[in-house]
Order: sequence, then C-alpha cells, then structure tokens
Amino acid sequence: MSSTNAGPSIRQRRLARLLKDLRIAAGLKHSDAARVLDSAESKMTRIENAKSGIRLVDLRTLLDAYGVTDPAERAQIEQLAKDARKKGWWAQYAGSVSPSYAAYIAVEWDAVEMYDVEPILIPGLLQVPAYTKALARIHIPSADEDLLETRAQVRQDRRKTLTREDPLQLWAIVSESALYHAVGGAGVMREQLESLLTDSDLPNVELQILPKESPMNAALFGPFVIMSFSPSSAEDLVYGELNNGTVYYEEPGDTERFAALFRRLNMAALDPPKSRALIRRVLNEMAGE
Repeated sequence: MSSTNAGPSIRQRRLARLLKDLRIAAGLKHSDAARVLDSAESKMTRIENAKSGIRLVDLRTLLDAYGVTDPAERAQIEQLAKDARKKGWWAQYAGSVSPSYAAYIAVEWDAVEMYDVEPILIPGLLQVPAYTKALARIHIPSADEDLLETRAQVRQDRRKTLTREDPLQLWAIVSESALYHAVGGAGVMREQLESLLTDSDLPNVELQILPKESPMNAALFGPFVIMSFSPSSAEDLVYGELNNGTVYYEEPGDTERFAALFRRLNMAALDPPKSRALIRRVLNEMAGE
C-alpha cells in the first residue's frame, strides 16, 4: 500500500504525477523529455518527484512533446501548475489551522467531484457553525471563543465549493448513528439535521444514510474521502483518517480499493429520498422528547 502524509506540496505532487503519466503514455523516457527541454535529466527527475516547480514555457514544451493537444486540457494543466505556486483564500488562516488542514483545503478546492463517507460525524462541508464549534470544544477543551469562531468560519468558507460558479459535485454517505450523536446538545443537532435536509436538495449534492442495521457498518474503519479532478487524466486521490494522523492514498490500486468500498456502501445505503425521510423521522423523534 502506498500512502503519503499530508503536506503543503500536494498540488505540486499532483502536477508531478500527471506529467509523469503523460510522459509514459507518450512512450518517452526521462532522457527523451530532458532532450526536449535541452536540460539535464536530473531536472526531469526533480520535476516528476515534485522537488521543483516547472516554468510555464517548459510545461508547454513538454505538453507538445507528450501529444496533449486539447486546449481545455492544456489550460487545466497550466492552471494546476500556477495554483501549485500560489496561495489560496485559506492562507489568511495560516496561523490558526495546521499545515495539513490547509493542504487538505487546497486539494478539496481543486476537486470537481467528492465521495465522502462519514461513520461518526456530519460531513465537514455540510456542517453548521454551531455543530463545528461544538466539535472543536470536544477536541480542544482549552479552545477560546476566537479559535472556535475561526474553526467555524473556515468550515463555512469551505462550503463555498458547493455554491461557486462551477460547484463541487458531492456524494456523501453518512452512518445513521451520526444523526443521533448529541454534538452540542439537542438544539444544535436539530439545526444541523434541518440544514442537512436543505443541503440534500442542492442539485450537486447526493446524500445517503447507511442504516444502523446494515452489516456494511462493519466495513467502516474510519472516514474517507475520494476526490476527482480535472483534467480527466489526473489520478483520483483518497484522504483518510487514522489514529496517528491523516494519510493520502494516490496509487491507482489504493484508490480503486476505496472506490470499490464506496460502491458497496452506495448499494447498502438508503437512496436520497428515503435518506431524507429518515432524517425527518429523527427530527420528529427529537421534537417528541
């Protein structure tokens, strides 16, 4: 199994991997690409190992050599190269969020599709501020109000991926147990579940609930997210959470393993209309307390 820890160079690693895949698909060796750039072979090695960036003129020369002629695909690759060198909106929170979290936000912002599996909590992109604050209080008991507000604001800024001009396509599978965890108390959970119903009506959001009686709950060892990108030739990336931190899986064999698990969960979970009905039933139960 191949995995990589989160870091600030995830965008650069994606670009490096994409360029390597394009070179191999074109039937070229490192030495061939180096001759195209009239450079030392070590330069290509550094580029494909994400040890150094690449100038726009060199990138365009390589794309010519690799036979990438589609204007849209070339533009997307060039944009990825530019984005790898610049800071995003999340840079304003550099002193308040960890580098690994900032790296995750950058990748999430780049994604065009996301498949999110959550066995315990409401997905981050669908959380209301009160729910996010309640989680922060649990995980960081010493957190002051400023930190709680920042955590909530970052989550709300992340939600803009769902409403931007070219919105992220989100498919979330949430375990039924997450609907009952009293994060922040009954009032917060009512607000969160009502918001979940509203979000599930968005055209770019598919929400499914995995019933607690489903045997597939035994297959959930932790939350994971599969992200797909443009251009279509870019490899999917999987983000997971382990006891000792977070991990990204980038090798095709690993990402397909998670994709296969997602497909099984998709079959076992309630369809979106039945999922919304279950959420409403939980809300009615809360009202009857």
